[in-house]
Amino acid sequence: MTAPRRALIVIDGQQEYFEGVLKIQYPPRTESLANIVTALEVAAAQDLPVAIVQHEMPEGSPAFVKGTPTFDLHPDIEAQLQPSWKRVVKQYSSVFAGTDVADWLKSENVDTVTIVGYMTNNCDLASSADAEALDLNVEILSDATGAINLANEAGTVSAEQLHKALMVLYHSNFAAVATTPDWTEAVKSGSALPSNNLVVSAAQGNEAVGAPSA
Repeated sequence: MTAPRRALIVIDGQQEYFEGVLKIQYPPRTESLANIVTALEVAAAQDLPVAIVQHEMPEGSPAFVKGTPTFDLHPDIEAQLQPSWKRVVKQYSSVFAGTDVADWLKSENVDTVTIVGYMTNNCDLASSADAEALDLNVEILSDATGAINLANEAGTVSAEQLHKALMVLYHSNFAAVATTPDWTEAVKSGSALPSNNLVVSAAQGNEAVGAPSA
């Protein structure tokens, strides 16, 4: 089997997720941040292409306004930056919408993108879904991403419930889910991460949870 040609994409490692209303709640943001930094160090050591993405919203918006402190990258991520890494500013949830990220990946002969950063429940998800149409394999690091608590007219869900459920969802169709240590080993060995699919996940789900009779 051909070794994956990976690129690491760090989505929105910005201060908003540490200081703003969108503070990451699960996994603990200090832990996910440390794992993002580890992933960057591994990528640098293994000479993987890296894209650093920041979200920008218009002036007057409640978050991500360029020139405000919460638009900035977290200092721990900023400290890792290398001149060869691609910098991207996006306006939509997906890193592929309205950017040249797909063209950049093609120019780097990338077939597999590793996603870290925020949030599990928004930009990570949109980017993973969009990658399918680009014929890209996706990996998402469960301990280098994070979710927030949500409540609205449709209900309430904790960040922990949301993150754990979405990891099962990702692994059923959109991405291979792994921890940072497991991904590191795969990168060093040049191997692909184990993945699943919707049909197998559904069958296993029926067995684990039980499917109601017709």
